[in-house]
Amino acid sequence: MEALAEEVRREAVRRLEEGRGRIRACVARLNEDQLWHRPNAHVVGVGNLVLHLAGNVGQWINATLGGEPDQRQRADEFNETGPFPASDLLERLDRTLDRAVIVIKSLAAEDLVRIWAVQGFQETGVAIVLHVVEHFSYHTGQITLHTKLLLDVDTGYYAGHDLDAKG
Repeated sequence: MEALAEEVRREAVRRLEEGRGRIRACVARLNEDQLWHRPNAHVVGVGNLVLHLAGNVGQWINATLGGEPDQRQRADEFNETGPFPASDLLERLDRTLDRAVIVIKSLAAEDLVRIWAVQGFQETGVAIVLHVVEHFSYHTGQITLHTKLLLDVDTGYYAGHDLDAKG
């Protein structure tokens, strides 16, 4: 059981760190107008997605699994229209993720199978970690798409890797 718990912890941290790097690379390419650009009334900007990810990770990992106070104001993540400097966004995300990595690495196997109350749901620790990783990846993809659409660029995430390699 402990070996599986360690693998869950290790992979969750690896995937969140991968997403963090991709988000930082995208945000670094965007100017302030692009960061807060909303293509239509149903799509939020990159800045909102970064705020939303910090809110989600903060609530699900840091507050629920880490025991910190839950001060999330979810609607504010989507209502923000900027300007809100990229450096401040990334600092908020980094601070949240740095704490989440500590929390995830400290989870015991028992914490991963325990039932926790979060955002009106009853979830196991594994379900919470999987939700956060999946949710983070999903919105990292949206941030990537925004960046590609706004700038007509290749993000280069896989530069130097042979993606046709077998095995």
